[in-house]
Amino acid sequence: MSLQGTERFPKTARLRKRAEFLNLSRVGSKDQSANFVVISKSNEQDETRLGITVSGKVGNSVVRNRIKRQVRECFRRCRGALPRGVDFLVIARKGAAVLTGNAVADELEHVLTQRRNRRKS
Repeated sequence: MSLQGTERFPKTARLRKRAEFLNLSRVGSKDQSANFVVISKSNEQDETRLGITVSGKVGNSVVRNRIKRQVRECFRRCRGALPRGVDFLVIARKGAAVLTGNAVADELEHVLTQRRNRRKS
C-alpha cells in the first residue's frame, strides 16, 4: 500500500536542527489555541515543514510521544491544504495530554486555518 505524494512525511518536511527551531520561535508569528501554540514563518524553500516541541511538563515520555504522533498525523493529512513554503512549529501545552487524536486534529486544523486566512489578507 503506497501513500499519495501529499500524505508522506519525508525528512525534507521536518524541522531538524536546533537553529531552525530557535530562529522560528524568535521571528515567527504566533497563533494559539487552548492546548497548542503554533509559530509560523515563511521559508526560502518550496516545502512546508513541521517542528514539534513537547515539554516534560506535559507528561511522561509515553504521553509526549503520543502527542507528537498525533500532531505529525494531523500535519501529514492536511499538508496539501497548507500554504507552501512555510515552517510551522507546534508547541504542546499541558492540556494536550488528555486530548484524543480527533480533538488534536480539530484544534490544529483551526489554528492552521487562522494562518491561511491571515496570509490571504
